[in-house]
Amino acid sequence: MTDDLAVATSTDSAPRHLAPGDVGLVSPRDFVHAAPFTFKSGQTISGFTLRYETYGRPNATRDNAVLICHALSGDHHCAGWHSPNDKKPGWWNNLIGPGKAVDTNRFFVVCANVLGGCQGSTGPSSINPDTGRPYGIAFPFVTIRDMVRSQKMLLDHLGVTELHGVIGGSMGGMQALLFAIEYPHFTRRVLAMATTGRESAQAIAFNEVGRQAIMQDPAWNHGDYPREGGPRVGLAIARMMAHITYVSDASMDRKFGRKKKETAAGDAYTFDMQFEVESYLRHQGQSFINRFDANSYLYITRALDQFDLAQAYGSLEAAFAPVEADTLVVGFTSDWLFPPEQNRALALALLRAGRRASYAELSTDLGHDSFLLESEQLYTLVRGFLERDQLYTFDYAI
Repeated sequence: MTDDLAVATSTDSAPRHLAPGDVGLVSPRDFVHAAPFTFKSGQTISGFTLRYETYGRPNATRDNAVLICHALSGDHHCAGWHSPNDKKPGWWNNLIGPGKAVDTNRFFVVCANVLGGCQGSTGPSSINPDTGRPYGIAFPFVTIRDMVRSQKMLLDHLGVTELHGVIGGSMGGMQALLFAIEYPHFTRRVLAMATTGRESAQAIAFNEVGRQAIMQDPAWNHGDYPREGGPRVGLAIARMMAHITYVSDASMDRKFGRKKKETAAGDAYTFDMQFEVESYLRHQGQSFINRFDANSYLYITRALDQFDLAQAYGSLEAAFAPVEADTLVVGFTSDWLFPPEQNRALALALLRAGRRASYAELSTDLGHDSFLLESEQLYTLVRGFLERDQLYTFDYAI
């Protein structure tokens, strides 16, 4: 247990665009676990670091913590601003802050970059103390369970006695569900959005195309590349392809349609960039390679592929048998990566297992990433779920 907590603070140098309800300027901290850690694969490392941020303060009994679990391309910075010059706040800033759906006046909010990541947590780009070089693909294979175990160690380090709630979308939803399964006495509420108990063959196929784009790039060099180099072309293509799965056809058509770049030369027969959507995807790819490690992308997508609750426990119902948490699963109508029926199946399996569970389905045309975007309906769901005393055990839709 520690009192060395990274609490979000506002300062006189707060960003000019700071809005009411924002947590202000925040600073990440590092949790160092200086003891061997054995992965589900049986492979071991001598220790690890998790980079994390917290917002709000723990109460006297340290049971008001809400853990935020990020998706594949996310990180620990889910709210607030790192500097007055930041162009964007944390990725879930619209949801977390004083008076917001996850109210930092009431809750002690924790978010960590996952084990295997590349934003300060130990992963393939970290230095292997045995060689003095980056691990590369010598890093142990990571599973969702490994991510959850390491985050539980962080929470123990912070002195958290019980999780009031754990919230996540997509891969974060997988982590949230596993918290309830692996630590049932510790986890009181689970809110899993746009997620699944196991990926479909199509989702695995998209991940494999992304991995092949990286591994077929000559600069990948079997995972051995310099920190500022590596398979930048392959990683950008992987990101471009994956981003298409995060949005919907309707949202892409509304935003871009068949609009052409002003510089496009009419109907010239050329492979130069002509359409606005091409420019958008290239921007997504280029911005991604400046913040993400290619090997981490390989490891984390493989962890997603291997996540299979029914296979691991015998059935979804058996997987959820230990759960004591109240659970809310949220699906989005336009999500074709982890569609509503996969989310609904989780809630129904929880109910069949005799657990307290609810399901909500939000009608959007924004695709898989709907859980990240502005939505008053979603805010109402999250606030109500975290703050009400008693949940109901029926299936409902919005």
